[in-house]
Amino acid sequence: MFTVEERERIRDRIVEIAREDKRLIAGALIGSTAAGGGDRWSDLDLTFGLADHVALDDVLADWKARLSSEFGAVHLMDLPFLSTVYRVFLLPNNLQVDLSFTPGNKFLARGLKSDPLFGDPRERDQAKPPSSEHLFGLAVVYLLHARACIARGRLWEAEYSISAARDQALSLACQHRGLKTSYGRGFDDLPPQTLQQFTRTLVGSLDETQLLRALGGCIEALLGNSEDVSEFASRVEPQLRELAPMSKRDSR
Repeated sequence: MFTVEERERIRDRIVEIAREDKRLIAGALIGSTAAGGGDRWSDLDLTFGLADHVALDDVLADWKARLSSEFGAVHLMDLPFLSTVYRVFLLPNNLQVDLSFTPGNKFLARGLKSDPLFGDPRERDQAKPPSSEHLFGLAVVYLLHARACIARGRLWEAEYSISAARDQALSLACQHRGLKTSYGRGFDDLPPQTLQQFTRTLVGSLDETQLLRALGGCIEALLGNSEDVSEFASRVEPQLRELAPMSKRDSR
């Protein structure tokens, strides 16, 4: 595993390379290590703005080749978001390096924790998070699908759907409290009594009885954290309880 010193050395070298690349007009450190944050396990996140008339595909290809040759990095995946492309690498010492590239210098979401490195990085409006209605509705869809999968004997797919519904319910609880909702980042910051509601949503085995119990627990957890969509929840509560009729009795 990488050390903090190795991560800092790699960060400094990547910044040096970026400063030399005339196609990049600004750069910033973002993620958990920005503003003096992070810990022993934090990955490395750097974001860059592209000069006008620069081909993004060429920049991505060149940086992939450069990190592969200099650091032995493996390109894991790309994640496009709006006008930005996030390119994710894994180094031999298990350090994850996320590099993102955006046309122009307005590539920092407003309020994002960051350390400007060079150029003139500017803020842009943040993308709107999913609404509470969207989170709740998506959870209901996953619950419906989970029940159908149990009936069909598609037990792994049922487990996936129950877990996905639980994640939406947890995100709903986070959003109600102003916590982060993406990638589970706010889940551990929920109050212990709230998290306790979700223990019964965990699938312990692929036994049908256990799947139905977890499904019922997920229904209760979703309904118990629907303060922001109470009217919506009340309209579908009877249908949800039909999916796992024992859920209310078992939750006592």
